[in-house]
Amino acid sequence: MPSFDLVSKVDLQTLDNAINVTSKEITNRFDFKDSHVVIELNKKDFKVNLEADSEMKINQITDVMISRSMKQGLAGEIYDLSKEPFQSGKVVKKEVPVRNGIKQEDAKKIVKLIKEGGFKVQAAIMDDIIRVSGKKIDDLQAVIQASKGWGLGIAMQYVNMKS
Repeated sequence: MPSFDLVSKVDLQTLDNAINVTSKEITNRFDFKDSHVVIELNKKDFKVNLEADSEMKINQITDVMISRSMKQGLAGEIYDLSKEPFQSGKVVKKEVPVRNGIKQEDAKKIVKLIKEGGFKVQAAIMDDIIRVSGKKIDDLQAVIQASKGWGLGIAMQYVNMKS
């Protein structure tokens, strides 16, 4: 029976490269000359810690980080930008968590969307992976096409396709 896995994984090395490129670009920019900037990736917790002189500069760093990540092949949705920057002494700090894996409530939404779509497939949640299986590969490809238009704000990859 044909199947594929729907996952949301972030390659740590690619993320590290994107953060390093962002850091180099920001340090070379004229508008950041002689200003306090810290961009570091916490690989254990999958978080990016940002520090700058103002909230405006934090927003500029975030924009550069997203664009550089997209050029590295990562989706912009991997960053959870819901947390607001906070003042800490003379600097503004922001902690940006990186979404790695599909949360349980998001997985339930995806399974519900697959069932409501009327596809002739079965979807099963396995930890942070959703396994979709059906009788025909065409049905699976229809699910993939439909999922690209759902706009859930999750970076999804389709792996382990078996026929």
